[in-house]
Amino acid sequence: MIKVLNPGLATSVQDMGRHGYYHLGIPQSGGMDQLALQAANLLVGNPADAAVLEATFMGPELEFTADTVVAVTGAALTPKVDGDAQENWHSFPVKAGQVLSFDYLKGGARAYIAVAGGIDVPIVLGSRSTYALGALGGFKGRPIAVGDEIPVGKASGTAGRTLDASLRRAPASPAEIRVLPGIYWHWVTDESGARFYADTWKVAPEADRIGYRFRGGEPIQFTERERPFGAGSDPSNIVDGCYPYGSIQVPGGTEPIILHRDAVSGGGYFMLGTVISADMDLIGQMQPHTPTRFVKVTMDQALQARADRMALIGKIKDALG
Repeated sequence: MIKVLNPGLATSVQDMGRHGYYHLGIPQSGGMDQLALQAANLLVGNPADAAVLEATFMGPELEFTADTVVAVTGAALTPKVDGDAQENWHSFPVKAGQVLSFDYLKGGARAYIAVAGGIDVPIVLGSRSTYALGALGGFKGRPIAVGDEIPVGKASGTAGRTLDASLRRAPASPAEIRVLPGIYWHWVTDESGARFYADTWKVAPEADRIGYRFRGGEPIQFTERERPFGAGSDPSNIVDGCYPYGSIQVPGGTEPIILHRDAVSGGGYFMLGTVISADMDLIGQMQPHTPTRFVKVTMDQALQARADRMALIGKIKDALG
């Protein structure tokens, strides 16, 4: 059992996500940085898809009621056991009665706290992930709070394991996010489309599990066209369509929004394109004001990037057994 002394900021239970219900309006949820989540689990001897705690910007303060093994990956948020600093991307022991806390954030945005045995909350629609907007899954359908007692599965982890730095990923500065143009790309003028990729954007403060907003680039200019019946008056409006995971909306043509793990599945804004799946983990580690460039890629390049990411995850699994 884990007793929550301080929940940190928006700390929630997450696993690899809730799949198969997007057509019903239920998003996949799950860890924003799936690679870091899997690595944390493997470091403590869990299956890669076990449930963990995802902490955003600020870590929680947790008291453990039994001996266990813990690992923290993702953001550079140094863990401490009774005040003694531990390494990130490394498994370490925590004894019954000891308290896990965190130093201030030095890089990235989200840390993944894996405990041997995994966070043992009920499975809801195939996942333990928290979807807070729908009060679904996780610990009582919400982020953790002071006084919560979080159940942990029974397992014996191995302390002293480290994931080599060459097998970790983090966004560069400026971050480069690869984009596959969407079916509405023809709505954008050629000059404006080229400028979208040439400009340096910055992550806005409105960046969370639902979506990441970007500011600082030139507004999108739309081509002249006959408005479809049923669309709204905004130049970016469409008759409602489906939103892929990672799709980029540009309401009013001004500020791109990348839809992430807890986003809605459809709506009335056109989609400029879609961030490739291989780069969605990086977005989850980007802080507000991070300079960002969008890079246009082809489908073949997107598929190769996905294969490269899967190969990297395979190397992590091989390294950690």
